[in-house]
Amino acid sequence: MYRPPRVWLAEADVPGLAMSRSIGDEVSQTVGVISIPEIVEHEIANEDLFFVWASDGVWEFLSNEQAAEIVLKHQNNLQEAAQTLVEKSCDIWKKEEEVIDDITTVILQMRTSK
Repeated sequence: MYRPPRVWLAEADVPGLAMSRSIGDEVSQTVGVISIPEIVEHEIANEDLFFVWASDGVWEFLSNEQAAEIVLKHQNNLQEAAQTLVEKSCDIWKKEEEVIDDITTVILQMRTSK
């Protein structure tokens, strides 16, 4: 199962934070989180069907590929695709943890598959 990297404050009894960088957050920088964003340019291509933006509550237990499969299955109804992605994430959280992290997703459809 996919688990994103987490940072922890050794002297505090708080959950680890699933992040690799945080702009302007001085506390997270003390545990190795960098403030410089990683920027990856992607030229939109004819093959691109959709883009998925989601909070760490989605990515905690789902890989990019799993999320893409869910959205592709429901690509003709983006509301249903987003709802299914959120529900699947929530179901996995309930099985794996006592609490559920924030689960938010936005899907932008570029085109439908043939």
